[in-house]
Amino acid sequence: MSEQTLATRLENYTIKRPQEVLIVHADIDGEPDQVIIFKGFSSSLMRQTDFDPEVPVLPPTAVVSHIDRLQGPYQPQSPQYLERGISLEDFQHELLEVGV
Repeated sequence: MSEQTLATRLENYTIKRPQEVLIVHADIDGEPDQVIIFKGFSSSLMRQTDFDPEVPVLPPTAVVSHIDRLQGPYQPQSPQYLERGISLEDFQHELLEVGV
């Protein structure tokens, strides 16, 4: 397996599991952020997202506190959580299970 960034692995996870949405709770440059990932695309829920898809929404320096798995597509008015508060360490098992 090649050395991919965490952001790339999470995006690839949602490509392999297109029925799921991930919300990543992280600290980016000392500020809290929530990044939503669905079908291979990432977007910040708390700050502006760059138009260039090559600019990572979740930089390598981000400190992930936890990840939530939701049923896709994401509906902010009535989110359907599959699992909440997963540590990054525990989510690594999910990533390996789908081969990313």
